[in-house]
Amino acid sequence: MRREILQWPDPRLRRVADPVDKVTDEVRAIWADMIETMEAMPGYGLAAPQIGVMLRLAVVDCSDERGKAVRMANPEVIAQAPEIKPMPEASPCLPGVDAKIPRPTWVDVSFLDKHGFRVRQKFEDMWAVSVLHQIDHLNGRLYVDNLSRTKRDMLIKKSLKGSS
Repeated sequence: MRREILQWPDPRLRRVADPVDKVTDEVRAIWADMIETMEAMPGYGLAAPQIGVMLRLAVVDCSDERGKAVRMANPEVIAQAPEIKPMPEASPCLPGVDAKIPRPTWVDVSFLDKHGFRVRQKFEDMWAVSVLHQIDHLNGRLYVDNLSRTKRDMLIKKSLKGSS
């Protein structure tokens, strides 16, 4: 089921999401809704707080053909590239704006997978960007928080003006 995306300044976008105790059928159903919602945007990823579910759940799919979504519960960055590259980012929570955000070129992430197993996976390029973007959401941060205050305030104002 496609879910509604929270819009800035909804206060839930600033809350740190709660850890997931274990992967259950309920968690899998939330992931399924998140993937359907992500595909409808379209986008490369979605964190559960963006749909008002305050759990540390994220989905990411940067594949060209789609249908390769990685489901993550409690993702944690274990290691990251020393190389940083600015890449374009946007969010349906702040429609109509985007910015280049400096991110590591790869990240190694530990998470609970769709079977409930703790796995470790390396993500590169846009996959790394999307995973870090979703982890930011799980920590109550938006991609614009990685910008200067002036640039962040300008983008938020522009987004709010465009959505009214």
